[in-house]
Amino acid sequence: MLSFPFHYYPFKAKTAKPLFLNSAILLKKRGYIYIMANQHNNVLYIGVTSNLVCRIAEHKAKINKSFTSKYNCDKLVYYEVFSSIGVAIQREKQLKNWKRKWKEELVAGKNPTWRDLSERMGVEVDCNSRDGA
Repeated sequence: MLSFPFHYYPFKAKTAKPLFLNSAILLKKRGYIYIMANQHNNVLYIGVTSNLVCRIAEHKAKINKSFTSKYNCDKLVYYEVFSSIGVAIQREKQLKNWKRKWKEELVAGKNPTWRDLSERMGVEVDCNSRDGA
């Protein structure tokens, strides 16, 4: 049983703050939130993207000198799919405010062994196209 408050999950759009971005773009693009971990699962990173496969490939290739490259977070352990990038951004903000224990329980609920989910997705390190997923 997950110990985080039920009202935090599943995500309810009415609890999210409004976005001041181009709403036409937000409604057209599918969105993803994802959690990356390092080899020992003691560092977690939460991100949002409109192209999950390419974004994970970028993390694995350490293209950007960012948090994930610094702490070797190159294992995709959890993700969610949304009909729009705007809703995904709201969910990302919600998850970033969660306690670490809740995040760990969320991952363990869907991926108990914390295996790298990107291995089944066909993630390639070279990803030139960033349109759609």
